[in-house]
Amino acid sequence: MIYISTGGFKNNTSLETIRKLLLNGINSIELSGGKFEDFQNEKLKNIKKLNKDISLQVHNYFPPPKDPFVFNLGSLDPEISSKSFNHAINSINLVSSLGGEYYSFHAGFLLDPKVNELGGVIQKKSIYNREDSIKEFIGRIKKLSEIAAKKNITLLIENNVLSLKNFNEFGQNILLMVDHKESAEIMKKINLENVKMLIDVAHLKVSSNSLNFNPEVFLNHLDEWIAAYHLSENDGTSDDNKKFGKDSWFWPFLKKNLDYYSIEVYNTTIEELIEQKNLAEKMIYY
Repeated sequence: MIYISTGGFKNNTSLETIRKLLLNGINSIELSGGKFEDFQNEKLKNIKKLNKDISLQVHNYFPPPKDPFVFNLGSLDPEISSKSFNHAINSINLVSSLGGEYYSFHAGFLLDPKVNELGGVIQKKSIYNREDSIKEFIGRIKKLSEIAAKKNITLLIENNVLSLKNFNEFGQNILLMVDHKESAEIMKKINLENVKMLIDVAHLKVSSNSLNFNPEVFLNHLDEWIAAYHLSENDGTSDDNKKFGKDSWFWPFLKKNLDYYSIEVYNTTIEELIEQKNLAEKMIYY
């Protein structure tokens, strides 16, 4: 199934975006970001009850908390790590209440960026020890996996994006699960049936340029764990969620038999999102 992400409607609440999409015939929706609103989980459950054919996926920083913070399951800061873990539990519970099968989220960071630094340049600061952060990240994933398994939910870890600007700012990779070697090592250590990967092809394009590796090698190396994709385009230097085309680099390498493909194209119209969905259906299914 091909979903449309609500991430491009960050100035709207999820309910406002869902209504817009439903009015335009889009009923496969990935919930991502947006503005906080009171009783949002209850309202989403009501929408699901009223629209039996709607399919909702829950991604990363959703539902958005009242007090914003940077979600980071690799954090070594006690407050951030606690908030992140509890957010993930809340998201898993929401998935269950909506009848979903997946909760997807970003791999951890070796630092805790400020909210206004996300998607841009992160100011240079001290970073966590990579091995310590990986150990904590894996431990938290295993605990979340136990919670998710009881609800028949699969966790999907998304590969991180290392922009050229952030790589140059720090002179090193400050994120987890950016390249194929570390991603495979972490997945092997987790080694759980209900923990897979969501591959963001736009993240992969940027990261492969920053660290000079072949994105095709990444996809081949992680193939056994790939269960979903995020689709968008960029110029290879930053993740700006541009529209993709029929000549985009990733089409020949996608698995064509999955039930979760999400279009993460921002700053566009609903009409253009529908065109993107039609193109994705043609390239994947025909």
